[in-house]
Amino acid sequence: MLISEVNIVPVKPNNGLVAFASVVLDESLYLGSIGVHSRLDGSYRITYPTKKLGSKELNLYHPINRDFGKQIEQAVVAKCEQLFKGRDDYDRHNKASDKNGQATTLTSHLSTDA
Repeated sequence: MLISEVNIVPVKPNNGLVAFASVVLDESLYLGSIGVHSRLDGSYRITYPTKKLGSKELNLYHPINRDFGKQIEQAVVAKCEQLFKGRDDYDRHNKASDKNGQATTLTSHLSTDA
């Protein structure tokens, strides 16, 4: 399966959540609302969206194959590292933006050998 696009949208850090990611698979399936959380060691982890129904939390989607899940995580983490490289959460002037000062989303075309 081909990870054809990765988008990262930074958010104001909240309980470790630093961004939301989306991926496009085989240029045919969009998966969004993937949470990107920072770890204490500075690395990142991802979480897949859930929906709360009453007292239960249901997974909306998630990889069922460990290797493919790892490929998605590596693609998202690589894009986050590229986006956040050298960025300080307290430095307003070092945030990702285009030349007009608008927030930017990085897009990547990555392939996997799945």
